[in-house]
Parts: sequence; C-alpha cells; structure tokens
Amino acid sequence: MIKNDLNGLFKFIENSPTCFQVAENIKNELINSGFTELQENKSWDIEKDKGYFVIRNNSSIIAFKLPKGDYTGFNICATHGDSPSFKLKKNPEVAVENSYIKLNTEKYGGMNMASWLDRPLSIAGRVLVRDSDRIISHTVNIDRDLLMIPSLAIHMNRDLNNGYKYNEQKDMLPLVSNYLENLKVEDIIKEELNIEGEEIIDSELFLYVRERGIVWGRDNEFISAPRLDNLQCTYAALKGFIQNERFDNIKVLAVFDNEEVGSQTKQGAGSTFLHDVLKRIVISEGKNEEDYLKELAGSFMLSVDGAHALHPNYAEKSDLTNKTVLNKGLVIKVNSSQKYTSDAISAGLFKCICEKGKIPYQMYYNRSDIPGGSTLGNISATNVSVKTADIGTAQLGMHSAYETAGAYDTKYMIDAIRNFYETTVREVTTGEYKF
Repeated sequence: MIKNDLNGLFKFIENSPTCFQVAENIKNELINSGFTELQENKSWDIEKDKGYFVIRNNSSIIAFKLPKGDYTGFNICATHGDSPSFKLKKNPEVAVENSYIKLNTEKYGGMNMASWLDRPLSIAGRVLVRDSDRIISHTVNIDRDLLMIPSLAIHMNRDLNNGYKYNEQKDMLPLVSNYLENLKVEDIIKEELNIEGEEIIDSELFLYVRERGIVWGRDNEFISAPRLDNLQCTYAALKGFIQNERFDNIKVLAVFDNEEVGSQTKQGAGSTFLHDVLKRIVISEGKNEEDYLKELAGSFMLSVDGAHALHPNYAEKSDLTNKTVLNKGLVIKVNSSQKYTSDAISAGLFKCICEKGKIPYQMYYNRSDIPGGSTLGNISATNVSVKTADIGTAQLGMHSAYETAGAYDTKYMIDAIRNFYETTVREVTTGEYKF
C-alpha cells in the first residue's frame, strides 16, 4: 500500500512541474472520480451527493461535495501547488561572447539557490496563443533535459567552500545553447505545441528540476524528489478527499497558487476565492447570509504544508523539547506569533481525529530564536474565519531543488485527511465540542 502511494506521489510530481500542471492534473483526477467543473462567470446548479470543482487563473482549484442530508458547516483542507523556482523574463535570451546563449530569469519564492546548480532542468508553465479572434491558454512542458546552471569551478574561486553569497542575476542564469544568433525560447515552445504559424501573446514559464523521485535508506524508509514542498501534501490531500465517502458536512479541497510569494493574488489564499466558492454553495442551497455565517462557525479547516524535520547534522536548529522526525507521524505546527494558526482548540480536535484513526502525530515549534516561515492558514483566515489547524509532513532540505521526506508519511497524511472528512465537530456551547 505504501509503495502504491509513493508511486502515485512520484508520478504526480513528475507530471506537475508548475502550478498550472498541478491544477490540470487535479482537474483530470476529479473528472475521473465523477466531479463536474463549474465556471465562476456562470450560474451554479448544485445537487446533493455530487462533486464539483472550480478553477481560477488555471492555477488554483477548489473542489467540493455536498452530503446527502443536512449539514452544519464545511470541512476544508487547504494546500498549495506552487514551489520555489526561477521564472523566465520576457526576451530571456542573453548572448555570451558569441559562444553561448543563456536565459534571463528571476527568483520565484525563497529557494536554496546552490541546490539548483549542475542539475538537468527544463521549462514548463503556460502560454497565451492568439487564434484568429480568440486568445487560448495552453499548458506547456518541454519534456527533455534542456538547461543547466553550471557552477563556477573551485579553481576559479578558492574561497567557495568558506561561504559564498549567490547572486540570482549573475550566478543563476541557465545555459541553453551554443551560440545561435536567432535562437528564441518562443520557437522552442511553438515547436512543442505545434503552433508554428500562430502568435504567442504572453507566457508564464518556469525552470523545473528534471530528476525523478527515489526511495532510499537502509530499509527504504526515505524518499527524495523535487517539489516535495508542497506536492507531497497536495497529493495526499487530493487522495484523502477522493477516497473519503462517509461525510456529514460539506467537504472542500482548496489548492491555491502563490503561497511561496505571499498569497496576495486573485488566486492565492489571501484572495476571496475560497470565500466566494463557499458563499455560492450556500446561496445555491437557497440559504441566506446568516446561514452562511452559521455554517462558517460550524466549520473546521486544515492548512496542510511541509514542516521542518530534525536535521541529522544540525540538531541544534530544532526546538529543545519538540523535535519532529521523519516517519514518526504527522506534524501539528504551533507558533505564538501566529505564523501557524493552530491553537489549543484546533490542535486538540485534530489530535482526536488522528487518535481515532490510529495515526501518529508530533508537535512542531520553531526554536525561539529562529523565526520560521508561515503558511496559507493565517492568510486565508482573513477572508474565511474558521477553526484552523496547521499540519504537515516532516521534511529535510525544504526549498532545496531536491528535498527529502519519510516514506511512511504520505500514507499517514492520506489517512488523516480521509478521517478528517469523516469527522463532524459540533460546538455544543462555548468551549465545548462533540464529535
């Protein structure tokens, strides 16, 4: 079973080089599971016990399914499909000494830049193509080893191993060709899409790591792959959502774009996307604003993202008394400054869900003198205020081009999310909850 989960995870990662392919692959899996696509600019006709999904910007997707009977709120699992990368600028071709062509890029998100050096890379994303009087969006993936960012030989920088500050404009530009005066990335894209006679109006193209996922370790207990943050959690959330068939509340899966750059976009967790979808569900049921607010009060959300594991070479970077370890269970993340949204209520309720399903869990805190990252949970709460727990899978090398996690943790997450959707939490009175 674990092997099947990992094979599915690796295939999902391989087929999802950018957020656009993530949304496309989730869409296809939902359709195969009987879900129907809705459009934001059209009226919705929603039926009980049927699944639906809506896509915004071709990069964020929200799916939901109403139970057969009455419900008291939403069970929401929110995650993100983007990962740190390098994004191509327009007119990216840069000639070097009449000898090479490299490509001009900029950082997307905060990555470990050194980890991108000397790896096979390629280009993926989306392009907008003019077709007569229409503009059509296409996803594109150049499925071959196309680029590499070569490092500087140690002979030319003898102090490299003493610490080096990489400059994204100088050190991190990928090599694509020996000097070809007329080489254009746009021509490579047109050839891939077989649209040579048509015009590309615009594009959003990213570099991605070509290496595939592997299972390794003395007992095959570890996995490594590109984009584990956050496709490991996104894959698990999708599987837990689809596999679940016993639910009393409306179950919702939200996969957002742009978490790695702050979520403040029309398709990010800081947008109205989730709020709009939830409210339209309530309206389609013939209910009013007060019903919507009541159902939010009866809702529970999981913000699902990667978590830092105890590092074998840097144990001192972990909290003194709360150390998360690969394969030791899901991670519940807590932070007094609310970088994570978990509080005693939401964390306690999620612990009960895990214990019900016999799923191991661990607690994560940053070291008090090391500020950590944040997740989409607290950002999403500004528009949709519900009880939220920040959870994740433990990882090593987060934001590296090639990250490491536990081989058992994907299954733990799938099981936990399936159990989450099966569990309806009701607030009996202030401070009292019942499953």
